[in-house]
Amino acid sequence: MTSEDREASGDEGGLYIQLISVHGLIRGQNLELGRDADTGGQTLYVVELARALAEHPRVDRVDLLTRQVVDAKVDDDYAEPEEPLSDGARIVRLPCGPRRYLRKEALWPYLGQFADRALQHIREVGRLPDVVHSHYADAGFVGGRLADLLGVPLVHTGHSLGRDKRARLLQRGVKESRLEEVYNMGRRIEAEEATLDRASLVIASTRQEVDEQYAAYDHYEPRRMEVIPPGVDLSRFCPPVPDDPEPTIRRTLNRFLREPAKPIILAMSRADERKNMIALVRAYGENRDLQEMANLVLIAGTRDDIEELDKGSRSVLTQLLLAIDRYDLYGKVAYPKQHRASDVPHIYRTAARSRGVFVNPALTEPFGLTLIEAAASGLPIVATRDGGPRDIIANCRNGALIDPYDIDSIADGLRQALGNRRRWRRWSQNGVRGAHDHYSWPGHAEKYIRAVDRVLQRFAGPQASLAPANRSRLPTIQRLAVTELDNTLLGDDEAADELVAALREQGENTGLGVVTGRTLKSTREVLAEHGIPTPDILITAAGAEIHYTHRGGRCVPDRSWRSHIDYRWNPKAVREALGKLPGLKLQPRREQHPFKVSYFLDAERAPAIKTIRKHLRQQGIPATVNAAYGSYVDILPIRASKAQAVRWVAFKWGLDMDQVLVAGGAEDDEEMLLGDTLAIVVGSHAPGLERLPDRREGIYLAAGHHARGILEGLRYYGVLPDEGGG
Repeated sequence: MTSEDREASGDEGGLYIQLISVHGLIRGQNLELGRDADTGGQTLYVVELARALAEHPRVDRVDLLTRQVVDAKVDDDYAEPEEPLSDGARIVRLPCGPRRYLRKEALWPYLGQFADRALQHIREVGRLPDVVHSHYADAGFVGGRLADLLGVPLVHTGHSLGRDKRARLLQRGVKESRLEEVYNMGRRIEAEEATLDRASLVIASTRQEVDEQYAAYDHYEPRRMEVIPPGVDLSRFCPPVPDDPEPTIRRTLNRFLREPAKPIILAMSRADERKNMIALVRAYGENRDLQEMANLVLIAGTRDDIEELDKGSRSVLTQLLLAIDRYDLYGKVAYPKQHRASDVPHIYRTAARSRGVFVNPALTEPFGLTLIEAAASGLPIVATRDGGPRDIIANCRNGALIDPYDIDSIADGLRQALGNRRRWRRWSQNGVRGAHDHYSWPGHAEKYIRAVDRVLQRFAGPQASLAPANRSRLPTIQRLAVTELDNTLLGDDEAADELVAALREQGENTGLGVVTGRTLKSTREVLAEHGIPTPDILITAAGAEIHYTHRGGRCVPDRSWRSHIDYRWNPKAVREALGKLPGLKLQPRREQHPFKVSYFLDAERAPAIKTIRKHLRQQGIPATVNAAYGSYVDILPIRASKAQAVRWVAFKWGLDMDQVLVAGGAEDDEEMLLGDTLAIVVGSHAPGLERLPDRREGIYLAAGHHARGILEGLRYYGVLPDEGGG
């Protein structure tokens, strides 16, 4: 941010941090943890992180951006546009896609719209964030787009990673086609790769996450990764004291138990197959000595009716109930239907008072926040040897690791924790001390800010200005129409003339821009050849260059865009990396550009476009790869694309995205046509673009070809009057 921008926003030097967590039901109080696969530890993490960062003296403001949900099936809280978390932190809910609640795998078509709404929010704030911090792959997609556009660092936390999940599901026999159908796995992994390429800092919870899970990615760079374990609100989680009143949840548990005074083996997670609760029930059911030693308490989310849950949760709970019946564990196992977020600390303390143990038998556990909560409550832990629990038990020395695939290992770990009172007391005390020493939120925030400060010191790149120069007519426009040039604006000269005349009749209110893969010189020549006046904005070289037309016809380059996309750009390395691939031939020098390397594509011999992207990634070359008309490939800087250039222009000139209309028809126009803009797909479009209207509202599929289709779309959106004058 410039000094003028900082002064105008009233910023005195503290950090503005923008957190993004797109999916899940996120609110400040009574989080519905365990409701479904999208309401787990991540939702709690981002809320607590926002509060902790806002308390840090170096931070002025924290905004947690998430999706607004207006749905009778969930609380009205999730429909509120804003919710304060503390003096300096708030949840900001942005409309994105359908109003109803959607699982995260269904959100991918709407993420461009979310990014556009986030830009609008930044505009309203009047200040650029110092960092954008994305959580999970979908937020990584959004955060990468925002960080690229704004010229600020991207911080990312993966929480769980697609490659790791994919490997485990394939190991369990899930078919590749099923992975795509249910989890959108290919798109998720591609988004994670792109996010890791863009991120200046990746925050992981454990060393294993860095060394094993992230190492499977092409853009694995350990020097950009920092292990900062999540914190725990230690004001909520503490050991029991003698005068604690009996909580209501205790009476709920006692309804299930024949001998409620026994120690409690406590498991708490959402009803997810990966959490492996069925193996825990088997271990308990097949060991009479464990049944004599302790009761088993399963807190598996909340439910009114199992039949109303999603398929995965329904299956897990059905298996649990069948196993309880198979082993005849009635009177020994509690499995309450409901609990509130405020009950959770009492559940831990109840188990600790009984001299019980907390168990996490998950097949994979990126971190294990519940283990820290249990430790802070004085409850020894028995946990999977995968992921986070290894670090937690190493730091706290308060429990045992088990093999989650081996029910004998699970049973042995539980007997070890319950069978020796002196060991139990030592583990209990160690856990409380270790939680305070290693996992407090103030400590997490301090490490976080130190890491961010290092990023800001080395981060180079101009930020988007909030105060552009007022030298063209662009500051006066209220709407901007941007169209692809070849086969969209051009192709029907009569319709193109009619379009330009119609926009002129709109006066100063509507601006016109063109976007094309051509060079600036070629663009101006072809416009002149067809008698089309130079538009207000020229986005050329597939998004690598932006020019503004000032009064008098002079084209002025957007130098800040040129500086912005120069980030990590190495055209020589691109040419060397792709020089030996079959089916790619460099186009003539006149089609090359300092920020675009262009090739002819022989579709029969050349690798698939996704293979070209992967090849560049593996060579350590961050780039945008565009294919057009099945015959051309452009390689651009990672920050450059048609879509990003359009958004840069809109943001720079103060236009909300719903004031921008884009028209296209080429296959590389897809990204530009998605998002929060109004979009027109002309009838002369490339194969495949006809499916875009199914992906979101605000895309009009015109019957007319070329400029005739643009005119049709402008009338549909009300930008131009109907031909009949109505």
